[in-house]
Amino acid sequence: MRTAETFRTVLPSGLDTVLVTVPGAPLAEIRLVLPYARTEPGLAAAQELLAAHLGTATTTRDRQAVADRAADLGGEFSTVVTAEHLVLSASVLAEGLRDALELLADLVLRPALPETVARDGHRGPTPPASRPAGPRTTLRRAQLRHAFGAPHPLVDDIPDGAAALDVRALHRRAVVPQGAGLLVMSGEAPERVRAAVEDELGEWTGAGPSGLVLPPFPRAEPTPGRLALHAPDADQALLLTAGPAIPAPDPGHTALHLAQVVLGGHATSRLTRRLRERHGLAYAVDASIRQNGAGCWLEIDCVGAPGTGDRLAEEVTACLTELAEGGPTPEEVRRARRYAAGFTRFALATRAEEASALAGFVAGGLPVDWLTTYPDALAEVTDARVTEAAAHYLDPSRTLVATLDHRPS
Repeated sequence: MRTAETFRTVLPSGLDTVLVTVPGAPLAEIRLVLPYARTEPGLAAAQELLAAHLGTATTTRDRQAVADRAADLGGEFSTVVTAEHLVLSASVLAEGLRDALELLADLVLRPALPETVARDGHRGPTPPASRPAGPRTTLRRAQLRHAFGAPHPLVDDIPDGAAALDVRALHRRAVVPQGAGLLVMSGEAPERVRAAVEDELGEWTGAGPSGLVLPPFPRAEPTPGRLALHAPDADQALLLTAGPAIPAPDPGHTALHLAQVVLGGHATSRLTRRLRERHGLAYAVDASIRQNGAGCWLEIDCVGAPGTGDRLAEEVTACLTELAEGGPTPEEVRRARRYAAGFTRFALATRAEEASALAGFVAGGLPVDWLTTYPDALAEVTDARVTEAAAHYLDPSRTLVATLDHRPS
């Protein structure tokens, strides 16, 4: 696995900055991560508008000028919004790093934004229309509400109320350096990159952190049980579970990760063999450890034909019981260990993927080198530890099983 030198510092503005040096790298990667959770009424539509405009044009460059400048640098700029963050990404030719930082600063500090949007619709662009929640969103909110409690941004559809959408005020509040993270991966020496960052982003200031940080769930441990929702127009049966889990890199996470891979983390996992190959119940099966600022939980996600929701719940519960009581076989652990180690290497296969992963680690509070050292941690976990993790965390009596189907079975 490729090794790289990392240098981490917090600039006077409060910007958490990680510089990764890969000698000879032909491309430079930039990731700016801003907290962007929908934590308050009245913000959702303004956040959508800000995210749609940020990164596209500035007060000194229109959309075409921004696109032309990015092309001149041999790269591209993009913006992605998640439940927790707004991420601005850039990939450019190595020699264009300094100019890319200048363009990034222009996009961040001087975006071309619409005027305040009044709710009566008489001024500015039309606010984004609220859309009814689809079946998966409905089930997701119900799953998390039952498991972890409410109120919470991941559980509740926060209304916008009657206030005007002041996008510029939101920009002043949300796009601030304190609480944000910047990752730059390039072939240049870190001291030169830091000087360039300070030169281009030195004027970026803000009055404290934005506060748009995803809060923890009301309950840390999921409430177990069975939850069955029905929607007459559902064209699929959906299943989501919420079981206890350990976040990375806490002790015990690696053993649970291997147990999760045995359960449903790859093509020959227990759930895949049982639900797809043996019973033909599901055409999408997955188990994963979900982790964010709200909490950490083990989730099984299945999709089947309409009318199979209760049967899916029965088979998933039986599979959890079987693995928790009997434990995985040595061959299953060996296969899971190799799969997990290989997956970490795929995550670092390209510099763009590596930069995105490292930026995510920084934003999530993980060590920058966590993924590069993870294969060693996987190799050190004994089969007995994996069996113990399966017995403790896959116990169905500690798991919520939620389904949405078109009618009761």
